Amino acid sequence: MRWAKPDASAEQVRADEEECFHASVHEARARAWTPVAGPVFTPGATGSGSIVLPSGSVVDPYARQMQEEHRLSQVCMEAKGYKLVPAPTK
Repeated sequence: MRWAKPDASAEQVRADEEECFHASVHEARARAWTPVAGPVFTPGATGSGSIVLPSGSVVDPYARQMQEEHRLSQVCMEAKGYKLVPAPTK
């Protein structure tokens, strides 16, 4: 797939893609917040305690930000009048 817009030169498409990409990265970073889950000390009934590690699946902390960057970049390009079309085959 590639971005297309009537009467847009290849240079204009590249410039708009770059502008949208940089804007999306900036916006996604401003919105990103990933809580840090580290070991937790849990006190026991006898006064002793233990260290507990968080459980559950581990998610790439950058995956959500990358998805948001992609979404914001796509919204930006569409706002500029571009549409995704199949890329020509060679």
